[in-house]
Amino acid sequence: MSKISNVEVKPLEQSIYVKPMRMLFEENGKKRDWDLIAVHDSVAIIIYNITRNTLVLVKQFRPAVYYSQIPHEDRKSTIDTEKYPAELGMAIELCAGIIDKKLPVVAIAREEILEETGYSVTDSQIEFVSSYISGVGASSSLQTLFYCEVTDEMKVSQGGGVDDEFIEIIEMTVEEMRKYISGRNIKSPPSFMFAMYWFLVQKVRAEL
Repeated sequence: MSKISNVEVKPLEQSIYVKPMRMLFEENGKKRDWDLIAVHDSVAIIIYNITRNTLVLVKQFRPAVYYSQIPHEDRKSTIDTEKYPAELGMAIELCAGIIDKKLPVVAIAREEILEETGYSVTDSQIEFVSSYISGVGASSSLQTLFYCEVTDEMKVSQGGGVDDEFIEIIEMTVEEMRKYISGRNIKSPPSFMFAMYWFLVQKVRAEL
C-alpha cells in the first residue's frame, strides 16, 4: 500500500510524457478549436497464471485518479493527505507500459511483464489480441493488447516495476474478477474492462 505526502498541484510547464496543444480547424464551414494532449502509444497485457487459475494484475497509485476523487472545493495547490489518503488514487490495471523504445511491440510487452510482474516469457508465448485508440477526448494514442499465460515456474523476480515505480501485484480468480467488473465506481480504465470481457468471451467460454 502506498502512502503519499507533501502533495502539491502546479501548472504543467514541460513534460517528456505529454504535449498539450490547441487545434484550430473548420468543420462544415464553422471555425472550431479543441484542446488536446499528445501522448505515447502503449502496450497492455492480460496475464493468466494457469498454475493457480488467476489473473495477474497490478495495483498502483495514479495521480489523475487521486485528483479526480477530491472535491472541487479542496483541489488546492496543497492537498490534505490526512483527509484524502493515497487509497483514493489506487487503480487496478493490466500490466502495461508506454512505447518509448525502438523495439518490436511484442518485445516491449515482454519487458513490461518481467519488470512489473516478475514473469519471464518469450515473444512466442505472447498472443496478440487487438490494437485500439485509447482515448478520443483530450488525448488519443494507440494501445496494443496482448494475452499471455504463465506458470509459477516462470516467476524469476518479485516484479514491482523499475526506477521510481511502486507497483503491487495482485491476483484475482475469474469469479473475483467478474464481481469486480460488475461493481460501481470501478477504479480501472476502459481498456481494462474491454480486456476482461475479451478474456471471459475468448478464453473462459471457449473452455466450456
